Amino acid sequence: MKFFNPFEDIKVTRNHLPHWQQPGVPYFITFRMADSLPVGMLEELEAERLLWQQNHPPPLSPDEEAEYHKRFSARVDQWLDQGHGSCVLRQTCYRLKIEESLKFFDGQRYEMLSYVIMPNHVHGLLMIHPDWSLEKVIFTWKRRTAGVINESLGVTGPFWQRDYFDRLIRDGDHLRNVIRYIRRNPTKASLKEGEFTLWESALAQAVG
Repeated sequence: MKFFNPFEDIKVTRNHLPHWQQPGVPYFITFRMADSLPVGMLEELEAERLLWQQNHPPPLSPDEEAEYHKRFSARVDQWLDQGHGSCVLRQTCYRLKIEESLKFFDGQRYEMLSYVIMPNHVHGLLMIHPDWSLEKVIFTWKRRTAGVINESLGVTGPFWQRDYFDRLIRDGDHLRNVIRYIRRNPTKASLKEGEFTLWESALAQAVG
């Protein structure tokens, strides 16, 4: 396993959020349901984020990237744990649909190290195979699950928020911290057994 190297080539893509990619490096990712955060909170965050980006044009230094995630990614995680929105993933039957999708191409397009399916969002730790990109993998997960769950709920419209958060793993300490964060997230959010799904690979269990 290799870790993020700021001196090697970095691919930066952008949708609403900046995404850094480097082959062979693990990613910590978060994607959430479309109704998981109130509009007012998102508008306030987006205004702050745009101002921050104007003052920090790409490419970001490692310290700037860390500040970005502390200011924005971490704050979104805190809000998500408050349980906003419909939280339909609290129900086991819908979490099973997510889990089936996460495992479908495991070992082919990516190597899954750890994940937790929360009532309104998903955290994952994974490595992408060289012939695939992170955005394509996450798009496939979302497309595969959104239609099935919406049909079961009898609703239409977007199930997942369009974008996602991701962060390259920098070193062994960062890897251990992410594994522990994923493992402890249900307790932090005061969830009961049956309201979340946590899975860890043998490597994650050994490292974390």
